Amino acid sequence: MWYFLDKQINEISDLPEGVFGFIYQTTHIPTGKKYIGKKSLMYNRKKKLTKKELLEYAGKKGRTPTHIRVQKESDWKTYYGSHSFIKESNKEDLERKILQLAFNKKELTYLECKWQFVLEVLETNKYLNDNILGKFFDKDFK
Repeated sequence: MWYFLDKQINEISDLPEGVFGFIYQTTHIPTGKKYIGKKSLMYNRKKKLTKKELLEYAGKKGRTPTHIRVQKESDWKTYYGSHSFIKESNKEDLERKILQLAFNKKELTYLECKWQFVLEVLETNKYLNDNILGKFFDKDFK
């Protein structure tokens, strides 16, 4: 179950229109350890065109495409985080909260970094995060 501003979120329609993704905090209740991350609501996938779809391009100018891009909903409803401790934890021990919404991919990455730096996730032992953007690591602060 996701929560945003004390409201339960079950579907994309429960969020404002145009939301691309969100910054979240997963808390392991028994230890109090937290994880800050980002999650996109949709993702693009390459789909091979069927013979029937290829026929629609017959006779048109230009090169015939072999694939098209399709948008699919991500696994955001069942997602808890990418950290191994979170993945191995019992789901009943985890609490998920949406901290902020983002309306495009670049904003999502920026907000994730911003939250991680502001909360000092690499400098305290309250957070499970061990790097930011794969460039800044907790071992650099020990």
